[in-house]
Amino acid sequence: MSIGILALVTMAVWIIQIYEFIKHEEKQDNRKTILLTSFGCLLTTILTIHLIQNFIA
Repeated sequence: MSIGILALVTMAVWIIQIYEFIKHEEKQDNRKTILLTSFGCLLTTILTIHLIQNFIA
């Protein structure tokens, strides 16, 4: 159950990141871009590790 919620949050983070990239260069917030990318990578890594553990077990 909690992994499903984590997957939804991860997708939301990446969607928000895509919208940030679509903005004009003058309106982009570099700190927000770095934060969203880092958080998205962290969440994706957690999901990947969980998936690999489920295949091994």
